[in-house]
Amino acid sequence: MSRADLPCFPLRPGRVHEVCGPSSAVFAACVGASLQGPVLWLREAWLTESLNPLGLLPFLDPARVLLARPPNQIDSLALAEEALKDGTIALVVLEITRPLDLREGRRLQLAAGAGATTGLCLIPEGMGSNAAETRWRATPIFDAAGMDSTPMRWEIIKNKMGTLGAWNVCWNAQAHRLDLVSPAGD
Repeated sequence: MSRADLPCFPLRPGRVHEVCGPSSAVFAACVGASLQGPVLWLREAWLTESLNPLGLLPFLDPARVLLARPPNQIDSLALAEEALKDGTIALVVLEITRPLDLREGRRLQLAAGAGATTGLCLIPEGMGSNAAETRWRATPIFDAAGMDSTPMRWEIIKNKMGTLGAWNVCWNAQAHRLDLVSPAGD
């Protein structure tokens, strides 16, 4: 897949982006796979579900993933801001549980710019910050033939630097890349 085929991916570095939808964690894993260096994944400690780093194995080496479970969103934002500003982390993934106000979103953008780091907020559907560079919706696509378990539809629903669009993609674990998939015909 060339950059022209999916013009907004990989995500623009030095900016914070958002993704919603049931495949948002897979989207984040694909972003992490497209970058070199460590990935910091922030998820509040009170959330009952947990990220299993071995589940990321088809996408990236779990040894690259640093999991942090801060007690609340305020602490998550503080950790994300420091990691983005520092510049040693390739990707900061922040799971959001309440809407960010403009000040919080802007602070994350300034930190990402200072560290030239990519930030990605996993947000619930319908939630988002005005400060986000791009906002994506990632959803699975049902494969009636059962040939592949990973087809997804990625839609860019907000883009400060370009147009909106939608792509059917599939993670190719053997080649370690995204493949564009043509929609099934009738």
